[in-house]
Amino acid sequence: MNHKAELFVALQRLLPKHALSRLIAKVAESKTVWLKNLLITRAIAAFDINVDEAASGELNDYENFNQFFTRALKKGARPIDSDSQALVSPADGVVSQAGAITRQRIIQAKGSDYSASRLLGNSEQAALYENGAFTTIYLSPKDYHRVHMPIAGTLLRSRYIPGDLFSVNDDTAQALPGLFARNERLVCEFDSELGQFALVFVGAMLVAGIETVWGGFETPGRGAVRDTDFSGRDLHFEKGAEIGRFKFGSTVIVLFQKDKIDWEESFTAKRAVRMGEKIGCCK
Repeated sequence: MNHKAELFVALQRLLPKHALSRLIAKVAESKTVWLKNLLITRAIAAFDINVDEAASGELNDYENFNQFFTRALKKGARPIDSDSQALVSPADGVVSQAGAITRQRIIQAKGSDYSASRLLGNSEQAALYENGAFTTIYLSPKDYHRVHMPIAGTLLRSRYIPGDLFSVNDDTAQALPGLFARNERLVCEFDSELGQFALVFVGAMLVAGIETVWGGFETPGRGAVRDTDFSGRDLHFEKGAEIGRFKFGSTVIVLFQKDKIDWEESFTAKRAVRMGEKIGCCK
């Protein structure tokens, strides 16, 4: 039993996570030069951020901390695997888990799983992925924070689901059952040559917002589930195309239907990945 992780979760339960995240959001959007430069330089040092690969290494090119945190990279910094059958990583990060969806259950950590229906907020959609495949990729604060398409697809709908804002690091994943189905999240459903697949942006404590290229910001906050139908807008994205970004460390979960993809043998838990690299093959 990991007592350190349990203590960390207990502390989070006591914190006003939504209020704290909104406060951090205001600070991260500040255009006060000395403050945003201080935040950027401290973040670079604390998280060992590789500024050399950023499209700009000049602090004055960023109006606020969030612009730096969601920075673009230099052209060619993340090549997209050119194999037409390749499934590529949607983000930089570390593989939390990858495997099969069995009885609509998704593995969160060793000895712990959660419901695909609860994650997606729709039991009919969850049924599409029975005996399918999933992966969960954790983005730490040092990572590139834009999210891209793992394969080409057309956006069908999105579903914003309010919830908690627990941290999504490994300690919390180990100690808090159903973490990813408890936190606020944006479920994006796509149609593709492989049939439907789902990509889920999972919010976390201190995440100041999830942003998509088609809808703008989905800021943290309580309220009702928001379903949006995009099926008539022909929003098609090629493999590797940017579709959104996080305003702090968080998690991306991707679900595929049965017999549609095979993971690479090396694509296992704890492995570091970079956006655009091959993580599996389309069948």
